[in-house]
Amino acid sequence: MAGKTALITGITGQDGGYLTELLLGEGYAVHGMIRPTAVLRGSRLEALGLAHPGRVVLHNADLTDTSSLAALVEKSAPDEVYHLAGQSHIQVSFDLPEYTGETTALGTLRLLEVIRRRGDRVRFYLAATSELFGEPEMSPQTEATPLRPVNPYAAAKLYAFSLVGAYRRAYGLHASCGILFNHESPFRGESYVTRKVARAAAEIAAGRATELVLGNLEARRDWGYAGDYVQAMYMIVQADTSDDYVIATGESHSVRELCEQAFAHVGLDYRDHVRQDPGLFRPVDISETRGDARKARERLGWAPRVAFPELVRMMVDAEVERVARCDCSGDRD
Repeated sequence: MAGKTALITGITGQDGGYLTELLLGEGYAVHGMIRPTAVLRGSRLEALGLAHPGRVVLHNADLTDTSSLAALVEKSAPDEVYHLAGQSHIQVSFDLPEYTGETTALGTLRLLEVIRRRGDRVRFYLAATSELFGEPEMSPQTEATPLRPVNPYAAAKLYAFSLVGAYRRAYGLHASCGILFNHESPFRGESYVTRKVARAAAEIAAGRATELVLGNLEARRDWGYAGDYVQAMYMIVQADTSDDYVIATGESHSVRELCEQAFAHVGLDYRDHVRQDPGLFRPVDISETRGDARKARERLGWAPRVAFPELVRMMVDAEVERVARCDCSGDRD
């Protein structure tokens, strides 16, 4: 694989950092798309020491600006494109549905068109989502489960997902999708429930907070480790034939279980500190997701390595360390 070049959109996010680490280890030159307002501080890239010149090349571009995407692809000349960028927070998609459509849906169209018009044999990967399934009638969900989005983010991803299939068939592009179920790490965005719970457990244990207020505690999700899931992305792109794959652990756990394990890891009972507020429930919520990654296992040889309890401990330990660093530096904000 030495000598290849990869372009990652969304490189400053959780998955972008882990994927950058993986690709550098495989000998790739890595280019990343960032917005002019992007903040590297606290990102996985910074933590890995990869935000310095010479390790990766960062380019300013925006999914709403076709000319910037064309310049990005021209400058980076990638062999592989990993498209991870776009507005991906579900609640934000209800607040900003048009912006979500512009970035997540039409942004994918713009990028695919740039790649198609260049005529290069670029391999393309789209990070899709289990939100495509909506409230499924069958469990676990597979590649054959009907797609019925119930929020603007998922609807935008369905458009993008459908485009990848259309460009694959119409133009012969090596274009694939990973239908990724929830995947977490210590670098998950602070607005996501797993990070909120891990941080609250650490701060309450340290006496820096007393309460965590959440929405639906009974919602169940198939949570995996981001490091495992970027390995699946890489394997999908390396496959001889492009295709779409569900990437999941096959297990589901409730938000309540998440709280129980996270707080227990720091010697606390979550019931003493977690309060449910119905006002935080989403306009439309999915009760459970659970994926069947049999196709990825059989065709790619992929399987998750980090189990849910280990993932929770990993995230809480990282937050405990962050709290300790803040205490040592005198930062009480």
